[in-house]
Amino acid sequence: MTAPMKYALYALHRGANVQPDRLAGTARRVEDLGFESLWVGDHIALPDDAPDSSTEPRLEALTVLTYLAAVTERVRLGVGVLVLPQRQPVLLAKQLTSLDVLSGGRLVVGIGVGYVEAELAAFGVGRADRAAMTDEHLDVVLGLWRHDRDHDGRFVSLHGVVQHPGPVQRPHPPIVVGGHVRAAIERAARVGDGWFGWELTPDQAGEAVARLDEARRRLRGADAPRLEITITPPDPFVTPDDARRYAEAGVDRLVLVPGEMTAAGTDAVIDHAAAHLLRHGA
Repeated sequence: MTAPMKYALYALHRGANVQPDRLAGTARRVEDLGFESLWVGDHIALPDDAPDSSTEPRLEALTVLTYLAAVTERVRLGVGVLVLPQRQPVLLAKQLTSLDVLSGGRLVVGIGVGYVEAELAAFGVGRADRAAMTDEHLDVVLGLWRHDRDHDGRFVSLHGVVQHPGPVQRPHPPIVVGGHVRAAIERAARVGDGWFGWELTPDQAGEAVARLDEARRRLRGADAPRLEITITPPDPFVTPDDARRYAEAGVDRLVLVPGEMTAAGTDAVIDHAAAHLLRHGA
């Protein structure tokens, strides 16, 4: 039997949603309505020619999720996705552990290599190194969660250090790998618990799921658990028929992204989901 679709909301870290009262009130309402999770993105310093506005208010992802952990009780908290080369992995491991502990084990960790070259350059990251840094930074985080004391790599060296406590979730919070290119698909199949796709139709999602399943079987074996598939649809006003088509394509979670990061734009997406989706098995 197919599990019910999970519905999530994106973007309480952006636009008009960043005011504390608005942020807390919207998060509590989303939780009360039955959304499964809240998701935020990770851009820290954008150039003027970035695909997203560089002047729109935008809060730092893990800070927002920590605030949301304090004002909610049940809704899961996801970051889609952390630009891993921009994050110092020893500090990041501690931040993610702290967030998982403070939220009572509600964290979902999305990761990616990043694509805005000026933003990566602001952190001293070259385009040629971003994939290798992503893989090594994830290795460091996972190692610290296992209480490993040493890591000797190309970008990070640790000797005789350990972090306590570990995350609440065991063996660790779910790792959701973002990205549509082959390297991202392979990374998700190799080390991920799930995959995050951006603005995909049901047909496009189905094609991605097929690629992920093939890579998972090849890299982990036929008996490896399937990946949880998280998608943002191109249009946040998803209908029950749309949701059925996504489910048939193998999607587990739909993250609804308001087209306008205004209070009205965000509320319209929430209201639509409450009226047409959540009562249909969220």
